[in-house]
Amino acid sequence: MTDDSAHSGYVRVATVHGPFEEAQICSFLQGNGIPVRVRGEALRRTHAITVDGIGAAQVEVPAQFAQAARELIAMADRGELELADDADEDSS
Repeated sequence: MTDDSAHSGYVRVATVHGPFEEAQICSFLQGNGIPVRVRGEALRRTHAITVDGIGAAQVEVPAQFAQAARELIAMADRGELELADDADEDSS
């Protein structure tokens, strides 16, 4: 088996175990201007299996965005990012 990710210019920045986690990370990175693609086993889509690594998916970004993506994910994991409260802005 060969890994064509390196040949395509994309690198893995996260491994996810379910559609919710996948959607969160992909949306977060895309919202920060980072292109994303997901690679994974078809089994996770057809049978919703995500046990012991079976059905896991890899979130990949173009190599030039990898460091920024990893830093953003690490900041989110540490709780260093928060959403602005738009309700406070509307009331002023």
